[in-house]
Amino acid sequence: MARNDEQDRVNDFDLLIIGGGITGCGAARDAARRGLRVGLVERSDLASGTSSRSSKLVHGGLRYLEQGEFSLVFEAVTERRNLQEIAPHLVNPLPFLCPVYRGSRHGVLAVNIGMWLYDGLSLFRSPKRHEHLSKKAVKKAEPALRTEGLKGAPLYYDCSTDDARLTLETALDAVAQGAELLTHTKVTGFLREDNGRICGVEVENQLNSERFQLKATVVINATGPWSDRTRAMGDATHTERLRPTKGVHIVVSTDRLQVHHAVVVFHPVDGRVLFAIPWGDRTYIGTTDTDFSGDPGDVEAEKNDVAYLIEASNHYFPAAKLTTADVIATWAGVRPLISQEGAADESNVSREHEIRVDADGLITIAGGKLTTYRRMAGELVDKALDMMRMMGLAPSDLREAHTAIEPLPGAVGWPEDDDHAAVASQIEVAAKGAIDGTTARLLGDTYGMRGFDLAEMAAKDATLAARLTPTRPEIAAQVVFAVERELALTVSDVLIRRTQLFFKDVEQGLGVVERVAELMGERLNWDDERREHEIQAYQRAVEGSRRWRTD
Repeated sequence: MARNDEQDRVNDFDLLIIGGGITGCGAARDAARRGLRVGLVERSDLASGTSSRSSKLVHGGLRYLEQGEFSLVFEAVTERRNLQEIAPHLVNPLPFLCPVYRGSRHGVLAVNIGMWLYDGLSLFRSPKRHEHLSKKAVKKAEPALRTEGLKGAPLYYDCSTDDARLTLETALDAVAQGAELLTHTKVTGFLREDNGRICGVEVENQLNSERFQLKATVVINATGPWSDRTRAMGDATHTERLRPTKGVHIVVSTDRLQVHHAVVVFHPVDGRVLFAIPWGDRTYIGTTDTDFSGDPGDVEAEKNDVAYLIEASNHYFPAAKLTTADVIATWAGVRPLISQEGAADESNVSREHEIRVDADGLITIAGGKLTTYRRMAGELVDKALDMMRMMGLAPSDLREAHTAIEPLPGAVGWPEDDDHAAVASQIEVAAKGAIDGTTARLLGDTYGMRGFDLAEMAAKDATLAARLTPTRPEIAAQVVFAVERELALTVSDVLIRRTQLFFKDVEQGLGVVERVAELMGERLNWDDERREHEIQAYQRAVEGSRRWRTD
């Protein structure tokens, strides 16, 4: 498996991708499955930027119907179906409830017409057909929802996902097909031929400061909200293409606010769309949508962001009476939207993607949605191959990628009836009593059929079967598995994106950080200084996510 090891490094690629988010990893998987020699460089961890900070939905974008973006909706609902096929353990049907109140922007009839159109664009292959609930039925379905002025609600279906894990498994499949991934490796400059065409990159390992070069026939810039900065590194005269916007979510316990559906509402002040989404024993609420001009790597929730979301929550769920003390965690991400003339409101900026080739040969993709990443990735690789053919350097023995039907690693062997409970039961048996049913379900839902590998680890070593914290189902084996099988190189990689304790644990993982550092250090040969550095780096990450409390 690719790391930063000198002996394993390939320095000559057909295609080199900068950026380890969902689009970059999708392109690496697509290209590797076609038979190209592929390299990917990510300055931090896989999905450490926007791709782990979304609303965690695989959806057609119902609200895009209002903006008339029918082609985008059709593309998204088609891709939703594809992702359910290749990652059924990660992409799961989720019921959405869209309450209609007296004075709402759209009445019940208009919303129902929109629902029929939405089902129609999906060729009536949504997880379930939509239905309309009366006020009485809505009250039964969501007891905490405000009933004053309620007229009813359509119930429709999209999907939820673990965005970081979808990115990770996409990357792991790319590696299995021969791609080389270098994480925690920053691009510091471009290599050029005499005619100025980019033919590789200069990079620096962020963990040991090693510098080296990687050469490639074609280079792709898939750095999301950093894409303008990456382009400027090659030529400062490039015009900016992005209109980055910030999206913030807050996490609360279901003890304070429990929802049984993804509840879609409009903010009572500015009318922007918000979601309250069930997340196990947590509920998350989001998202904001405001212009952002800083470094995407430094984006954090601010006090006004949290207040904005709490205000909406208390409007629609008045009995909850949420306060800032109820917020367990936050996350903030930057959307790499394409700048558009006439789009005064951030929420009206199109989510369409755009692929551009600069004069120096750098291919850049920006915009787009998590749901359509696989299709975007295919278009990227097609564009790269077009360039290779123009140069007479395209390999002749390429094959079809079949990324819409080939399962991601955790989906290999997944039952056709999509029975998560049955998989969990089998994992619990495989662990030979070392773990309980709650942990078994976590392993199945998180790792799919790879959960059996963790069950085997737990069965063989009682220390790995132990819970990381008594109040949650995560176990020590997940830390070891992250290091040995999932490209994790730092404590933050494990606690933020491999286990999500950063978001779900009431202490945000601070109570287990030393144990995690110990487990990782034993396998990565960390000395005391490096182990302490990792602990402090994670503590700073948690501190940053809480900075809004003292702003």
